[in-house]
Amino acid sequence: MMQGTPDHHDEGPAERKMRFLFALRSRGVTDARVLTAMERIDRGLFVRGIFADRAYEDMPLPISCGQTISQPSVVGLMTQALNVQPRDVVLEIGTGSGYQAAILSLLARRVYTIDRHRRLVREAVELFRDLNLPNITAVARDGSFGWPEQAPFDRIIVTAAAEDPPGPLLAQLKLGGIMVLPVGQSDTVQSLIKVTRTERGFDYEELRPVRFVPLVEGLASD
Repeated sequence: MMQGTPDHHDEGPAERKMRFLFALRSRGVTDARVLTAMERIDRGLFVRGIFADRAYEDMPLPISCGQTISQPSVVGLMTQALNVQPRDVVLEIGTGSGYQAAILSLLARRVYTIDRHRRLVREAVELFRDLNLPNITAVARDGSFGWPEQAPFDRIIVTAAAEDPPGPLLAQLKLGGIMVLPVGQSDTVQSLIKVTRTERGFDYEELRPVRFVPLVEGLASD
C-alpha cells in the first residue's frame, strides 16, 4: 500500500456507508430523498467477482455482457436531476446491473426498465426479488423504442449515450415530464442532458460532461 493511501478494507459497514454518502455529497448529490434511497440500496449487491471489494468507491465498474455499473455520484446526480415524485411512473433504458432501477423504485410509484441483454435482465430481476422491490418491471427488448404499451411516462432515464435524444422516447414523455440522458458521440466526451416536455415542445438543459456506453439498437445475442 502506498504511504498516505487510506486502507478501507478494515472499515465496518457503518464507516463504509458514511464514506460513501460523504463522497456523494461532495460531488453535488444533495437531495435528501436521493441520498436516503442510495443509503438503503447496497451497491455491493450489484457488483460481482473481482471488483466486489471496490463497490463503495466512486467509480464505474465492469459488469456482465461488457457493460458497466455507473459511478455512484453520476447515478445520484442523474436521479437528482430526474426529480422523481412518489406518484411517478418511470422508464429506464439500460437496466445494466439493476442498481439505478432499485434506487428509483424507492422514489417512484412504478419503474419499468429495459435492457438489450437478456442475462442482465435475468440477474437484475433476481436481485429485485431478493430486495423485495415489487414495483419494478424489467424486460429484455430494444430500448431505443421505449415501452409504448406503458407510455406515457412521468420520467425517463437513459443510461447509454445516443447522438440525439431518441424520438420514440421523447414521444413517450408526459407533458411536464422530465428525461435525463447522456448525449454525444461514443468516442468523445458526452453531455448529460435534462429534457423537459412543455406545451411549446422540449426544453434542453446541459448538466455536466459524462461518459457512458453507446445506446445500441436491437437485442443482444446473449
